[in-house]
Amino acid sequence: MKAVILAAGRGTRLAPVTDDRSKAMVPVLGRPLVDRVVETLAVNGLRDLVMVIGPDDEEIRQFFTAVSSLDLSVEFVVQEERLGMAHALSLAAPLIDGPFVVSACDSLKPVEHIAALLHAGSQADGALSLMEVAPEKTCLAAPVEMDEDCVISRIVEKPAPEDAPSNTVSLPLYLLPMRALELLAVQGRSARGEYELQDAIQALVDEGSRIIGVKTDQRLQVSTPEDLLDLNLRFLNQSPGGRVPESIPDGTMIQDPVWIDDGVILGSNCRIGPDVVLERGCVLGDCVRVTGSMVLRHALVPDGLEIDGQVVAGE
Repeated sequence: MKAVILAAGRGTRLAPVTDDRSKAMVPVLGRPLVDRVVETLAVNGLRDLVMVIGPDDEEIRQFFTAVSSLDLSVEFVVQEERLGMAHALSLAAPLIDGPFVVSACDSLKPVEHIAALLHAGSQADGALSLMEVAPEKTCLAAPVEMDEDCVISRIVEKPAPEDAPSNTVSLPLYLLPMRALELLAVQGRSARGEYELQDAIQALVDEGSRIIGVKTDQRLQVSTPEDLLDLNLRFLNQSPGGRVPESIPDGTMIQDPVWIDDGVILGSNCRIGPDVVLERGCVLGDCVRVTGSMVLRHALVPDGLEIDGQVVAGE
């Protein structure tokens, strides 16, 4: 089974982190976010990928061609104009020849949940990843209506709060039949001006397909710099000892947990940690104090600066 990874988004809400890279390539302890997402799929046997990328994202192509340690087969499709998830998926359609999984590049779900989704989908025509959210947040997602057996009868993309069928929403992880691609091809643009995958899913349901909802109560979403910092610190605190360089400048002290990539330049008499991630290519001057923060590539931190609870991006 192939998995389609939707990785063409610019990530404007993540600026300035994404000023010089796509959302998919923001770092999580030395690896791109999309590589972390793909790993959760690969563990479940999904190693044949179609990756939809932006027209100017050679970095992601280079990473999966020459750097990623995962055992994968990856084909790339370029989305020249960002017209929504469904449009991105339609570009991948010529490379799909059977039931397939669709995943966003910026949302991590538990490995066990993905396994449950694959199992449910094998017993039906398809499966959706679901999560309960606060009622006021249904307008930001795609709430569903389903019966006691979790069979979907309705899915609505970003409705007004009073029109939401429930506070259970679809997450950007799906297992769908080939028929979904045929229905996708005949859908027009929504009122939002985008082609909506949810419209094709509703068309599947309307013609009798049995689509199962699979709930999870865990999801790590990266939409803002604060989300990125939180995700990195979560991973850091699950990684005993973190990562520190063999050689540390005179007077510089490091308090675990920290993650310092190769290629980070540290000044003397610095205080680094706890809860700090330094990305390859950043430079810290002398007497810098960093706690609870990320410093990203190309960032130059001047002498004596104190940083706490921040994401510092390069210029």
